Amino acid sequence: MTIEVTLAHHLQAISESVDAVMSDYTEKSVLFTQSGPIVGLAGIRSFFERFIGNAPPTLIAALTVVQQDIHREVAYLIWKAEPFIALASDTFVIRSGKIVAHTFVMLAPPPT
Repeated sequence: MTIEVTLAHHLQAISESVDAVMSDYTEKSVLFTQSGPIVGLAGIRSFFERFIGNAPPTLIAALTVVQQDIHREVAYLIWKAEPFIALASDTFVIRSGKIVAHTFVMLAPPPT
């Protein structure tokens, strides 16, 4: 499986379900967030359950990829989901069709 296929699956899975998202990770995967690293399937699942569960229903539909770069096993995304997320960035290290390392940061307006 190519980096492009895994990345495309991950982006599509966000709009489908947490189970679909989790199929891209392994027990050894690590997700680096603004709150610190999360290692393993249980922790990563919890992150996505909160992120997707707390998202307004139209956030995922508003997601727009601004930039996507791929070099060897690394994929880099800049995206937004206005008016909910002004700017976000993800970096993925993908090996054998699985995300082994993932960084995520976002800039969202403060809650009103």
